[in-house]
Amino acid sequence: MLCPNHIVSVLIRIGIDASNLRAGGGLTHLVELLRAADPFTHGFREIIVWSGSSTLAKIEPRSWLRKIHDPLLDRSVFHRVYWQRFRLERQAKKVGCDVLFVPGGSDASGFRPMVTMSRNLLPFEWKELRRYGCSRNTLRLLLLRWSQSRTFRKADAVILLTQHAYDTVLKVTGDLSSRVAVVPHGIHARFFKVPRRQRSINEFNAAQPVRVLYVSSVDLYKHQWHVAEAVAQLRSAGIPVVLDLVGPSGPGIGRLTQALREVDPLGGFITYWGAVPYEKLHEFYACADIGVFASSCENMPNILLEGMAAGLPLACSRRGPMPEMLGAAGVYFDPERPEEIAAAIRQLIESAEYRAKLAEEAYQRAQAYSWQRCANETFELLAQVAAKPVRSLADTA
Repeated sequence: MLCPNHIVSVLIRIGIDASNLRAGGGLTHLVELLRAADPFTHGFREIIVWSGSSTLAKIEPRSWLRKIHDPLLDRSVFHRVYWQRFRLERQAKKVGCDVLFVPGGSDASGFRPMVTMSRNLLPFEWKELRRYGCSRNTLRLLLLRWSQSRTFRKADAVILLTQHAYDTVLKVTGDLSSRVAVVPHGIHARFFKVPRRQRSINEFNAAQPVRVLYVSSVDLYKHQWHVAEAVAQLRSAGIPVVLDLVGPSGPGIGRLTQALREVDPLGGFITYWGAVPYEKLHEFYACADIGVFASSCENMPNILLEGMAAGLPLACSRRGPMPEMLGAAGVYFDPERPEEIAAAIRQLIESAEYRAKLAEEAYQRAQAYSWQRCANETFELLAQVAAKPVRSLADTA
Protein backbone atom coordinates (compact mmCIF):
# COMPACT_ATOMS: atom_id res chain seq x y z
CA MET A 1 0.00 0.00 0.00
CA LEU A 2 1.04 3.60 -0.55
CA CYS A 3 1.49 6.31 2.01
CA PRO A 4 -0.99 9.12 1.20
CA ASN A 5 1.10 11.82 2.89
CA HIS A 6 3.47 12.54 0.01
CA ILE A 7 3.54 16.25 -0.89
CA VAL A 8 4.83 17.51 -4.22
CA SER A 9 6.29 20.99 -4.52
CA VAL A 10 4.89 21.56 -8.03
CA LEU A 11 1.24 20.85 -8.71
CA ILE A 12 0.77 18.39 -11.55
CA ARG A 13 -1.73 18.07 -14.39
CA ILE A 14 -3.19 14.58 -14.80
CA GLY A 15 -4.71 13.18 -17.97
CA ILE A 16 -7.13 10.24 -17.81
CA ASP A 17 -7.89 8.13 -20.86
CA ALA A 18 -11.41 6.89 -20.14
CA SER A 19 -12.12 6.11 -23.80
CA ASN A 20 -13.14 2.51 -23.10
CA LEU A 21 -14.94 3.04 -19.77
CA ARG A 22 -18.61 2.96 -20.64
CA ALA A 23 -20.37 0.90 -17.94
CA GLY A 24 -19.85 -1.46 -15.00
CA GLY A 25 -17.07 -1.41 -12.45
CA GLY A 26 -14.67 0.62 -14.57
CA LEU A 27 -17.10 3.51 -14.84
CA THR A 28 -18.01 3.27 -11.16
CA HIS A 29 -14.32 3.40 -10.22
CA LEU A 30 -13.73 6.52 -12.33
CA VAL A 31 -16.79 8.35 -11.00
CA GLU A 32 -16.03 7.56 -7.36
CA LEU A 33 -12.30 8.26 -7.73
CA LEU A 34 -12.97 11.75 -9.07
CA ARG A 35 -15.68 12.39 -6.49
CA ALA A 36 -13.18 11.66 -3.69
CA ALA A 37 -10.28 13.58 -5.25
CA ASP A 38 -8.99 16.81 -3.72
CA PRO A 39 -6.30 18.98 -5.40
CA PHE A 40 -4.71 20.24 -2.17
CA THR A 41 -4.41 16.80 -0.61
CA HIS A 42 -3.33 14.98 -3.75
CA GLY A 43 -0.98 17.53 -5.28
CA PHE A 44 -2.63 18.22 -8.64
CA ARG A 45 -3.95 21.40 -10.22
CA GLU A 46 -6.11 19.92 -12.96
CA ILE A 47 -7.46 16.61 -14.22
CA ILE A 48 -8.38 16.20 -17.88
CA VAL A 49 -10.64 13.28 -18.81
CA TRP A 50 -11.18 12.08 -22.38
CA SER A 51 -14.21 9.88 -23.03
CA GLY A 52 -17.52 9.49 -24.81
CA SER A 53 -20.49 11.70 -24.05
CA SER A 54 -22.40 9.17 -21.91
CA THR A 55 -19.40 8.56 -19.63
CA LEU A 56 -18.59 12.25 -19.26
CA ALA A 57 -22.21 12.98 -18.35
CA LYS A 58 -21.93 10.66 -15.33
CA ILE A 59 -18.86 12.45 -13.92
CA GLU A 60 -19.71 15.21 -11.46
CA PRO A 61 -18.37 18.68 -12.39
CA ARG A 62 -15.48 20.11 -10.38
CA SER A 63 -13.61 23.40 -10.69
CA TRP A 64 -10.35 21.54 -11.33
CA LEU A 65 -11.84 19.00 -13.78
CA ARG A 66 -11.86 19.39 -17.57
CA LYS A 67 -13.94 16.94 -19.60
CA ILE A 68 -12.97 16.59 -23.26
CA HIS A 69 -15.30 14.88 -25.69
CA ASP A 70 -14.21 13.52 -29.06
CA PRO A 71 -16.99 12.22 -31.36
CA LEU A 72 -14.84 9.18 -32.21
CA LEU A 73 -15.22 8.01 -28.60
CA ASP A 74 -18.98 7.58 -29.07
CA ARG A 75 -18.41 5.10 -31.89
CA SER A 76 -17.12 1.53 -32.15
CA VAL A 77 -14.16 -0.04 -30.37
CA PHE A 78 -12.15 0.30 -33.58
CA HIS A 79 -12.71 4.06 -33.60
CA ARG A 80 -11.68 4.27 -29.95
CA VAL A 81 -8.50 2.28 -30.59
CA TYR A 82 -7.69 4.55 -33.55
CA TRP A 83 -8.22 7.63 -31.36
CA GLN A 84 -5.94 6.30 -28.65
CA ARG A 85 -3.20 5.30 -31.08
CA PHE A 86 -3.14 8.40 -33.25
CA ARG A 87 -4.71 11.27 -31.29
CA LEU A 88 -4.29 10.83 -27.55
CA GLU A 89 -0.56 11.51 -27.23
CA ARG A 90 -0.81 14.75 -29.22
CA GLN A 91 -3.82 15.93 -27.22
CA ALA A 92 -2.23 15.07 -23.87
CA LYS A 93 0.91 17.04 -24.77
CA LYS A 94 -1.15 19.95 -26.05
CA VAL A 95 -2.97 20.40 -22.73
CA GLY A 96 0.29 19.96 -20.75
CA CYS A 97 -0.28 16.65 -18.97
CA ASP A 98 2.48 15.63 -16.56
CA VAL A 99 1.25 12.03 -16.35
CA LEU A 100 -1.34 9.92 -18.17
CA PHE A 101 -3.59 7.49 -16.29
CA VAL A 102 -5.08 4.65 -18.37
CA PRO A 103 -7.48 2.73 -16.08
CA GLY A 104 -8.72 0.56 -18.95
CA GLY A 105 -5.49 -1.47 -18.98
CA SER A 106 -4.49 -1.15 -22.65
CA ASP A 107 -2.50 1.78 -24.04
CA ALA A 108 -1.14 2.40 -27.53
CA SER A 109 -0.69 6.16 -27.29
CA GLY A 110 3.06 6.40 -26.66
CA PHE A 111 2.63 9.17 -24.07
CA ARG A 112 5.03 9.02 -21.13
CA PRO A 113 4.95 8.85 -18.17
CA MET A 114 1.94 6.53 -18.08
CA VAL A 115 0.20 4.64 -15.27
CA THR A 116 -2.28 1.86 -15.94
CA MET A 117 -4.26 -0.68 -13.96
CA SER A 118 -5.57 -4.23 -14.20
CA ARG A 119 -9.33 -4.56 -13.84
CA ASN A 120 -10.15 -7.78 -15.71
CA LEU A 121 -8.47 -11.08 -14.76
CA LEU A 122 -10.25 -13.21 -17.36
CA PRO A 123 -7.48 -12.66 -19.95
CA PHE A 124 -4.88 -13.86 -17.42
CA GLU A 125 -6.64 -16.99 -16.13
CA TRP A 126 -6.40 -19.62 -18.86
CA LYS A 127 -8.89 -22.05 -17.27
CA GLU A 128 -11.54 -19.34 -17.08
CA LEU A 129 -10.80 -17.99 -20.56
CA ARG A 130 -11.32 -21.46 -22.05
CA ARG A 131 -14.95 -21.50 -20.89
CA TYR A 132 -15.79 -19.42 -23.97
CA GLY A 133 -14.59 -22.09 -26.41
CA CYS A 134 -14.07 -21.11 -30.04
CA SER A 135 -15.83 -17.75 -30.03
CA ARG A 136 -15.46 -14.01 -30.52
CA ASN A 137 -15.26 -13.66 -26.74
CA THR A 138 -12.21 -15.92 -26.64
CA LEU A 139 -10.54 -13.93 -29.41
CA ARG A 140 -11.32 -10.68 -27.59
CA LEU A 141 -9.87 -12.01 -24.32
CA LEU A 142 -6.72 -13.26 -26.06
CA LEU A 143 -6.24 -9.83 -27.63
CA LEU A 144 -6.70 -8.24 -24.21
CA ARG A 145 -4.13 -10.65 -22.74
CA TRP A 146 -1.63 -9.49 -25.36
CA SER A 147 -2.42 -5.76 -25.26
CA GLN A 148 -2.61 -5.48 -21.49
CA SER A 149 0.56 -7.52 -20.92
CA ARG A 150 2.34 -5.22 -23.36
CA THR A 151 0.93 -2.12 -21.63
CA PHE A 152 1.90 -3.37 -18.15
CA ARG A 153 5.47 -3.99 -19.28
CA LYS A 154 5.94 -0.50 -20.74
CA ALA A 155 4.03 1.43 -18.04
CA ASP A 156 5.81 3.54 -15.45
CA ALA A 157 3.47 2.11 -12.81
CA VAL A 158 0.75 -0.54 -12.66
CA ILE A 159 -2.14 -0.59 -10.19
CA LEU A 160 -3.54 -3.97 -9.15
CA LEU A 161 -6.60 -4.37 -6.96
CA THR A 162 -5.76 -7.42 -4.81
CA GLN A 163 -2.82 -9.62 -3.93
CA HIS A 164 -4.49 -12.41 -5.91
CA ALA A 165 -4.53 -10.16 -8.98
CA TYR A 166 -0.86 -9.31 -8.41
CA ASP A 167 0.11 -12.98 -8.31
CA THR A 168 -2.06 -13.91 -11.31
CA VAL A 169 -0.96 -11.10 -13.62
CA LEU A 170 2.75 -11.44 -12.87
CA LYS A 171 2.62 -15.16 -13.66
CA VAL A 172 1.78 -14.12 -17.22
CA THR A 173 3.82 -10.93 -17.63
CA GLY A 174 6.83 -11.94 -15.57
CA ASP A 175 8.42 -9.42 -13.20
CA LEU A 176 7.57 -5.85 -14.12
CA SER A 177 10.29 -3.22 -14.07
CA SER A 178 7.66 -0.56 -13.33
CA ARG A 179 6.35 0.32 -9.88
CA VAL A 180 3.52 -2.06 -8.94
CA ALA A 181 0.99 -1.06 -6.29
CA VAL A 182 -2.02 -2.85 -4.81
CA VAL A 183 -4.79 -0.25 -4.46
CA PRO A 184 -8.25 -1.70 -3.64
CA HIS A 185 -11.49 -0.06 -4.67
CA GLY A 186 -13.91 1.40 -2.17
CA ILE A 187 -17.60 1.02 -1.33
CA HIS A 188 -20.23 3.72 -1.64
CA ALA A 189 -21.62 4.82 1.73
CA ARG A 190 -25.21 3.95 0.77
CA PHE A 191 -24.36 0.23 0.87
CA PHE A 192 -23.37 0.30 4.56
CA LYS A 193 -26.07 -1.02 6.83
CA VAL A 194 -25.49 -2.18 10.39
CA PRO A 195 -26.20 -5.94 10.58
CA ARG A 196 -29.81 -6.50 11.56
CA ARG A 197 -31.33 -9.00 13.97
CA GLN A 198 -31.12 -12.49 12.49
CA ARG A 199 -34.36 -14.45 12.49
CA SER A 200 -34.27 -17.98 13.87
CA ILE A 201 -34.99 -20.87 11.52
CA ASN A 202 -38.42 -21.26 13.14
CA GLU A 203 -39.36 -17.74 12.02
CA PHE A 204 -39.02 -18.61 8.34
CA ASN A 205 -42.07 -20.01 6.57
CA ALA A 206 -43.80 -19.99 3.17
CA ALA A 207 -45.17 -16.50 3.78
CA GLN A 208 -41.84 -15.17 5.07
CA PRO A 209 -39.14 -17.28 3.40
CA VAL A 210 -35.37 -16.95 3.59
CA ARG A 211 -34.44 -14.46 0.86
CA VAL A 212 -31.14 -15.36 -0.79
CA LEU A 213 -29.60 -12.70 -3.05
CA TYR A 214 -26.99 -13.12 -5.78
CA VAL A 215 -25.97 -9.92 -7.59
CA SER A 216 -23.79 -10.32 -10.68
CA SER A 217 -23.80 -10.21 -14.46
CA VAL A 218 -24.87 -13.51 -16.00
CA ASP A 219 -21.58 -14.80 -17.39
CA LEU A 220 -19.98 -18.20 -17.82
CA TYR A 221 -17.81 -17.83 -14.72
CA LYS A 222 -20.60 -16.53 -12.47
CA HIS A 223 -22.47 -19.87 -12.13
CA GLN A 224 -25.99 -18.58 -11.41
CA TRP A 225 -27.40 -21.89 -12.71
CA HIS A 226 -25.55 -23.80 -10.00
CA VAL A 227 -26.94 -21.45 -7.35
CA ALA A 228 -30.44 -22.00 -8.75
CA GLU A 229 -29.98 -25.77 -8.52
CA ALA A 230 -28.68 -25.43 -4.95
CA VAL A 231 -31.74 -23.45 -3.88
CA ALA A 232 -33.98 -26.03 -5.56
CA GLN A 233 -32.27 -28.73 -3.47
CA LEU A 234 -33.01 -26.76 -0.31
CA ARG A 235 -36.64 -26.39 -1.33
CA SER A 236 -36.85 -30.14 -1.89
CA ALA A 237 -35.57 -30.61 1.65
CA GLY A 238 -38.50 -28.57 2.96
CA ILE A 239 -36.61 -25.32 3.64
CA PRO A 240 -38.65 -22.19 2.76
CA VAL A 241 -36.09 -20.31 0.69
CA VAL A 242 -36.35 -18.07 -2.38
CA LEU A 243 -33.63 -16.73 -4.67
CA ASP A 244 -33.31 -13.27 -6.20
CA LEU A 245 -30.87 -13.00 -9.11
CA VAL A 246 -29.85 -9.46 -10.07
CA GLY A 247 -27.56 -8.51 -12.92
CA PRO A 248 -27.41 -7.82 -16.65
CA SER A 249 -27.72 -10.62 -19.18
CA GLY A 250 -24.47 -11.95 -20.64
CA PRO A 251 -22.90 -15.04 -22.21
CA GLY A 252 -24.30 -17.28 -19.45
CA ILE A 253 -27.95 -16.34 -19.94
CA GLY A 254 -28.68 -19.49 -21.98
CA ARG A 255 -27.47 -21.76 -19.20
CA LEU A 256 -29.41 -19.82 -16.60
CA THR A 257 -32.62 -19.87 -18.66
CA GLN A 258 -32.33 -23.62 -19.14
CA ALA A 259 -31.67 -24.18 -15.43
CA LEU A 260 -34.72 -22.11 -14.46
CA ARG A 261 -36.90 -24.14 -16.83
CA GLU A 262 -35.70 -27.32 -15.17
CA VAL A 263 -35.76 -26.43 -11.46
CA ASP A 264 -38.48 -23.75 -11.29
CA PRO A 265 -40.56 -23.79 -14.47
CA LEU A 266 -43.43 -21.87 -12.85
CA GLY A 267 -41.20 -19.17 -11.35
CA GLY A 268 -42.38 -19.98 -7.86
CA PHE A 269 -39.17 -19.38 -5.91
CA ILE A 270 -36.50 -17.94 -8.25
CA THR A 271 -36.75 -14.45 -9.73
CA TYR A 272 -34.31 -13.10 -12.29
CA TRP A 273 -34.60 -9.31 -12.11
CA GLY A 274 -32.16 -8.52 -14.91
CA ALA A 275 -30.09 -5.35 -14.85
CA VAL A 276 -30.82 -2.97 -11.97
CA PRO A 277 -29.46 0.60 -11.88
CA TYR A 278 -26.38 0.86 -9.65
CA GLU A 279 -28.14 3.57 -7.66
CA LYS A 280 -30.87 1.06 -6.70
CA LEU A 281 -28.75 -1.97 -5.80
CA HIS A 282 -28.57 -1.19 -2.08
CA GLU A 283 -32.35 -1.66 -1.88
CA PHE A 284 -31.98 -5.34 -2.87
CA TYR A 285 -29.27 -5.91 -0.26
CA ALA A 286 -31.51 -4.33 2.39
CA CYS A 287 -34.30 -6.85 1.65
CA ALA A 288 -32.10 -9.97 1.65
CA ASP A 289 -31.44 -12.41 4.50
CA ILE A 290 -28.37 -14.12 3.00
CA GLY A 291 -25.98 -13.10 0.25
CA VAL A 292 -24.36 -15.51 -2.20
CA PHE A 293 -21.35 -14.88 -4.42
CA ALA A 294 -20.52 -17.78 -6.74
CA SER A 295 -17.96 -16.40 -9.19
CA SER A 296 -14.85 -18.39 -10.08
CA CYS A 297 -12.81 -15.48 -11.53
CA GLU A 298 -12.49 -11.99 -10.10
CA ASN A 299 -9.96 -9.20 -9.88
CA MET A 300 -11.69 -7.47 -7.00
CA PRO A 301 -15.40 -8.28 -6.59
CA ASN A 302 -17.11 -5.05 -5.59
CA ILE A 303 -20.35 -7.02 -5.30
CA LEU A 304 -18.87 -9.12 -2.50
CA LEU A 305 -17.77 -5.92 -0.75
CA GLU A 306 -21.27 -4.50 -1.10
CA GLY A 307 -22.76 -7.59 0.54
CA MET A 308 -20.25 -7.30 3.37
CA ALA A 309 -21.05 -3.61 3.86
CA ALA A 310 -24.79 -4.38 3.79
CA GLY A 311 -24.42 -6.56 6.90
CA LEU A 312 -25.40 -9.80 5.17
CA PRO A 313 -24.25 -13.25 6.24
CA LEU A 314 -22.47 -14.57 3.15
CA ALA A 315 -22.02 -17.89 1.37
CA CYS A 316 -19.09 -17.41 -0.99
CA SER A 317 -16.96 -19.05 -3.65
CA ARG A 318 -13.56 -20.09 -2.32
CA ARG A 319 -11.79 -19.23 -5.59
CA GLY A 320 -9.94 -16.10 -6.66
CA PRO A 321 -9.51 -13.19 -4.22
CA MET A 322 -12.71 -13.91 -2.31
CA PRO A 323 -11.03 -15.46 0.77
CA GLU A 324 -8.51 -12.60 0.74
CA MET A 325 -11.34 -10.09 1.09
CA LEU A 326 -13.91 -11.96 3.19
CA GLY A 327 -11.48 -13.84 5.43
CA ALA A 328 -13.21 -15.99 8.06
CA ALA A 329 -16.41 -13.93 7.80
CA GLY A 330 -18.22 -16.28 5.41
CA VAL A 331 -19.05 -19.89 4.55
CA TYR A 332 -17.16 -21.09 1.45
CA PHE A 333 -18.04 -23.49 -1.37
CA ASP A 334 -16.88 -24.71 -4.76
CA PRO A 335 -18.95 -22.60 -7.20
CA GLU A 336 -19.32 -25.51 -9.65
CA ARG A 337 -20.78 -27.93 -7.09
CA PRO A 338 -24.46 -27.17 -6.35
CA GLU A 339 -24.48 -29.53 -3.37
CA GLU A 340 -21.68 -27.50 -1.74
CA ILE A 341 -23.54 -24.25 -2.40
CA ALA A 342 -26.69 -25.74 -0.87
CA ALA A 343 -24.76 -26.97 2.19
CA ALA A 344 -23.20 -23.52 2.73
CA ILE A 345 -26.56 -21.75 2.53
CA ARG A 346 -28.16 -24.35 4.78
CA GLN A 347 -25.41 -23.90 7.37
CA LEU A 348 -26.28 -20.22 7.55
CA ILE A 349 -30.04 -20.79 7.66
CA GLU A 350 -29.87 -23.25 10.54
CA SER A 351 -28.11 -20.94 13.01
CA ALA A 352 -29.19 -17.35 13.64
CA GLU A 353 -26.23 -16.93 16.01
CA TYR A 354 -23.77 -18.02 13.33
CA ARG A 355 -25.38 -15.70 10.79
CA ALA A 356 -25.14 -12.79 13.22
CA LYS A 357 -21.48 -13.50 13.97
CA LEU A 358 -20.44 -13.70 10.31
CA ALA A 359 -22.50 -10.67 9.31
CA GLU A 360 -20.83 -8.53 11.98
CA GLU A 361 -17.35 -9.74 11.03
CA ALA A 362 -17.97 -9.07 7.33
CA TYR A 363 -19.38 -5.62 8.11
CA GLN A 364 -16.29 -4.73 10.11
CA ARG A 365 -13.95 -5.97 7.37
CA ALA A 366 -15.79 -3.80 4.84
CA GLN A 367 -14.82 -0.67 6.80
CA ALA A 368 -11.27 -0.94 5.42
CA TYR A 369 -12.46 -0.27 1.86
CA SER A 370 -13.24 3.38 1.09
CA TRP A 371 -13.12 5.51 -2.03
CA GLN A 372 -11.22 8.15 -0.07
CA ARG A 373 -8.45 5.66 0.62
CA CYS A 374 -8.51 4.57 -3.03
CA ALA A 375 -8.21 8.20 -4.19
CA ASN A 376 -5.39 8.97 -1.73
CA GLU A 377 -3.29 6.00 -2.84
CA THR A 378 -4.03 6.40 -6.56
CA PHE A 379 -3.18 10.09 -6.76
CA GLU A 380 -0.15 9.61 -4.53
CA LEU A 381 1.18 7.09 -7.04
CA LEU A 382 0.42 9.38 -9.98
CA ALA A 383 2.27 12.24 -8.26
CA GLN A 384 5.29 10.03 -7.61
CA VAL A 385 5.42 8.90 -11.24
CA ALA A 386 5.05 12.46 -12.53
CA ALA A 387 7.93 13.60 -10.33
CA LYS A 388 10.52 11.06 -11.51
CA PRO A 389 12.44 11.02 -14.82
CA VAL A 390 10.69 9.27 -17.68
CA ARG A 391 12.27 6.08 -18.97
CA SER A 392 12.81 5.95 -22.73
CA LEU A 393 10.77 3.59 -24.86
CA ALA A 394 13.96 1.67 -25.55
CA ASP A 395 14.24 0.93 -21.85
CA THR A 396 10.86 -0.84 -21.93
CA ALA A 397 11.28 -2.83 -25.11
